[in-house]
Amino acid sequence: CRCCADSRRHSSILYNILRSEERAAWPTGQGPRRGQASRGCPCGSRRRVALRSPQVACKAASAVLVETLRFVQNVPCFQELPLEEQLLLVRSCWAPLLVLGLAQDRVHFETVESAEPSMLQRILTTRRHSEQPSPRGPEPGRQHHDGLGGGDPHLPLASEIQAIKGFLAKCWSLDISTKEYAYLKGTVLFNPDLPGLQCTQYIEGLQREAQQALNEHVRLIHRGDEARFAKLTVVLSLLRSINANVIAELFFRPIIGAVNMDDMLLEMLCAKL
Repeated sequence: CRCCADSRRHSSILYNILRSEERAAWPTGQGPRRGQASRGCPCGSRRRVALRSPQVACKAASAVLVETLRFVQNVPCFQELPLEEQLLLVRSCWAPLLVLGLAQDRVHFETVESAEPSMLQRILTTRRHSEQPSPRGPEPGRQHHDGLGGGDPHLPLASEIQAIKGFLAKCWSLDISTKEYAYLKGTVLFNPDLPGLQCTQYIEGLQREAQQALNEHVRLIHRGDEARFAKLTVVLSLLRSINANVIAELFFRPIIGAVNMDDMLLEMLCAKL
């Protein structure tokens, strides 16, 4: 590991080349701070990961997405909104709703690190690109890859997947009931803060109703746990960090490729699920 290498003595030419090129990759005026290595190696969180069993996990996630959109379509207040408003809401919250569905169905998935180029391959590749600059700039559709993450640049980072797994573990530790999941989904679905909405006050009222229903349900069922509503509110706050692109790359790119998720959601939303 290059991050932890400072704790040992390195005098090889290969190591010195790697270190010099790594320093050159840092933006001007930036770099590893003093004592950073003592806080632990960040290499693991920067590695790209993929599903260990994509056929199983992607199938489960696809089923949850279908169930999620079916739930949305069966909400009477949602059906009263114009189609444009419906699509705008679904586009903004499909990923958090999907993760809630994964938690509700207790879907487990494992990931593996993607193949990372060898040290020598990184050196040769980096030098080849630096010695042959393209006057037209990077080719369209190609992304610069500095080798810090390793593997396919389309794959999510290990830290991003760990955040999703941490959220699932949080939900499972709370043993959230079916009704609580429904109220949480309603709170996420009816987001009045989205730009472009026309029925803002109506949607805000629906979100308030979902929150009040959740609070009343918690007070009725969990009378001895005064902090439960606050814990469920924390769950909602954690959902804000869910990245839709990460969910799409992890669960849907392996089966549908680079299909536009907005187009797929529109097709599914207009279909009778």
